[in-house]
Amino acid sequence: MHRFRYDALPVSRWRNGGGETREIVSFPPGAADFGWRASIATLDASGPFSLFPGVDRVITLLQGDSPLLQSGQQAHRLQRHQPWRFAGDAAVQATVHGRCSDFNIMTRRDSWRADVSIVQDSPQQSLHGVAYVLSGAWQCASGDMLQPAQGIWWLDEPLTLTPQSCDALLLWCRLSRVL
Repeated sequence: MHRFRYDALPVSRWRNGGGETREIVSFPPGAADFGWRASIATLDASGPFSLFPGVDRVITLLQGDSPLLQSGQQAHRLQRHQPWRFAGDAAVQATVHGRCSDFNIMTRRDSWRADVSIVQDSPQQSLHGVAYVLSGAWQCASGDMLQPAQGIWWLDEPLTLTPQSCDALLLWCRLSRVL
């Protein structure tokens, strides 16, 4: 298990100047091509998303403006705390009218799959995953507590997170290997 705090994540500015990324993890660490990657991005300006052939993406708006994402004739407006899945192969243009931040999970489609949800009132368990506390408090089976803007990622060990406050809200990403 690997804990993280938003304010301690390394920041990388985008080449196009439209935002920044705080990488949570790229797995396997140090590999040229990731199997899966989790990050939190801040969008400051409209522009294209980077292409990731062979990768599936799930993006979840955390706060701020609801950007409009367009690919060809399809358009989707991100809504706060509503995960949206799309192919990394697609040319996606984001139209932003104000600053926003979002959680991103990218999985190499021939090896990993991510299922992202926002949960609040029940314990969550998975063998692999990433979790990020949106509000309230969540407790690991080990007794460790996670607060807002803190998270955890893990592989090959069952992890259970249990809400500890009535305002507990968690971004839960269950990862599974593709066979």
